[in-house]
Amino acid sequence: MSSLLNIGTRALLANQVALSTTGHNISNASTVGYSRQSAVLQQVPGQYTGSGYIGSGVTVSTIERAHNEFLTRQASLAQSVAAMDATRADRLGSLEDIFKGGASGLGASVSDMLNAFTNVASAPKDISARNVVLTRADEMASRFRNAQSQLDDLQRGVNAQLGDAVTEINSMAQRVASLNTQIARANGSGQSPNDLLDQRDQLVRSLGLQVQVTTVDAGDGTLSVFVGSQALVLGTSAATMSLSIGEDGTRQLAVTRGALSTPLNEATLGGGAVAGLLRFQNTDLAAARDGLGRMALAITTELNAQNQLGLDLDGHPGAAMFRPIAIPDAQGNAANTGTAALGATVSDASALVASSYQVNFGSGGAIEVTRLSDGKVSSFAGPLPLQIDGLTFELNGGTPAAGDSFVLKPYANAAGGVAMAMTSPREIAAASPVEARPGTANTGSVSVASLAATSNDPNRGATVTLTFAADGSYSVSGTGTGNPTGQAYVAGQPIQFNGWSLALSGTPKAGDVITVQAATPGYSGFGTGNAGALAGLRDKSMFDGASMVDGYAGLMAQIGVRSQSAQYAANVSGSIATNLETERANGSGVNLDEEAAKLMQYQQAYQASAKMIQIAQNIFDSLLHGMA
Repeated sequence: MSSLLNIGTRALLANQVALSTTGHNISNASTVGYSRQSAVLQQVPGQYTGSGYIGSGVTVSTIERAHNEFLTRQASLAQSVAAMDATRADRLGSLEDIFKGGASGLGASVSDMLNAFTNVASAPKDISARNVVLTRADEMASRFRNAQSQLDDLQRGVNAQLGDAVTEINSMAQRVASLNTQIARANGSGQSPNDLLDQRDQLVRSLGLQVQVTTVDAGDGTLSVFVGSQALVLGTSAATMSLSIGEDGTRQLAVTRGALSTPLNEATLGGGAVAGLLRFQNTDLAAARDGLGRMALAITTELNAQNQLGLDLDGHPGAAMFRPIAIPDAQGNAANTGTAALGATVSDASALVASSYQVNFGSGGAIEVTRLSDGKVSSFAGPLPLQIDGLTFELNGGTPAAGDSFVLKPYANAAGGVAMAMTSPREIAAASPVEARPGTANTGSVSVASLAATSNDPNRGATVTLTFAADGSYSVSGTGTGNPTGQAYVAGQPIQFNGWSLALSGTPKAGDVITVQAATPGYSGFGTGNAGALAGLRDKSMFDGASMVDGYAGLMAQIGVRSQSAQYAANVSGSIATNLETERANGSGVNLDEEAAKLMQYQQAYQASAKMIQIAQNIFDSLLHGMA
């Protein structure tokens, strides 16, 4: 009789546990990270009798967690990649908003300014036309500064996001280490602490949204978490993650354990919002800053140089239109042992490349320059100065030592320095410092189409005479020309000597003469050669083969392509992550319909167990009455 009562009691208790577990599932159906639990029932070994083994009922062997390690890991990795792509695409969308097209864009202001010189060339004494040039130039400068300001704001926002993400990563790492302690302690009972395991898995998934992690089960219940090749959590201790600056000037993550801090290569991160932010900041944002800065430096340098070649309305040599933009000194590596200060100046504005540079000094004075935008390496025997990509690298003081390294960022903040230096419209140097005169006895129709200074040649003011022969060729005489003869004449083709460029039109006759000489007093009031040269800069090849007015369109296109590519990647990785998470949730999540059916099943089993106990009690009572 006691055997029947024991079987009923065990069944009652087992079904009570099953009911409690089902209720726990139903209660946590909406809990993020919760895995469905099931009571695993196991028969109690039977008791031997002469009639065989008589069953002893049921017991609960464990509470099992619905968990697929493979699916959990795959879903976490996919979500990490999706977070990286989505974060980068979002930031690129913000960057794209800064580089707008249309009439309000930076490109339109560059075009409007250069076009305004055409009116000055048509009416060099018209103060209104000159004022329009200054207004357009000031508007262009303002748009450059505004774009730089927006880039700086975006940079600060990214830095703030990175700082918050690193703080969150450290907090979650500490909590994983704490849960490792609790789980290891609970594992001593021989049973799995399912709820604690769910909490830890959810923390690891949340960590993966910030930075991609891999996990290793230590076998004692603890889980080690790695970022790249570095351990963020080892057993019950957690390292600290921070942001640092790499040798190439880029931001990077570093893991600090004890006194040792190890930087993480961005390429090893794999995924997570932090990886997306770092890639955006180190690659996309850097390219945009360099592209904008190169435009600012090249345009202002070219305009200043050309204006300084001409004569203003008062006959004075032209001055700079814009304030010169100084390239900041290169940043030396903290481990440098030399005393060198490295700088750069613009040597050819049309050859500039939108990039930062890393300069390494080797033994014997050897120098290696790496263009960081594409990794191109150029080697030089040294010493400085040296020229590369339109820049002249030079020492500003001190002496470099072998092993010293510098990072030069010539364009990162250049756009913020665009400002007008010219204040009076009379300072616009519309006239050329040289003038061309056809001979008074000429019988042909040859005439001057254009004349402009191209450089500060020491012989620029020397008188040069072009004399035409009967076959249409011409001879040149004058200091610095070399006095060539028999030169073929082609109407409109530039004739260049002594730092000036002359174009003629018409047909010459034998004996016709063209004389080029220094500008005479009063010429600056009606000369327009330099104004035409300033307007002609719009078509000069400046930015990777693009003209000055098309440089901005190229920059917009580059950013647009990056943004579209990132958005496509985000859509693909997001879809993959969603599918894998759905598959994982289907295997470990709670189905309320299924739990409701189980609830009825265990309720009936519980009631039947109670009935069994009641029957055993009634039989026992009958036996007692029969013996009385």
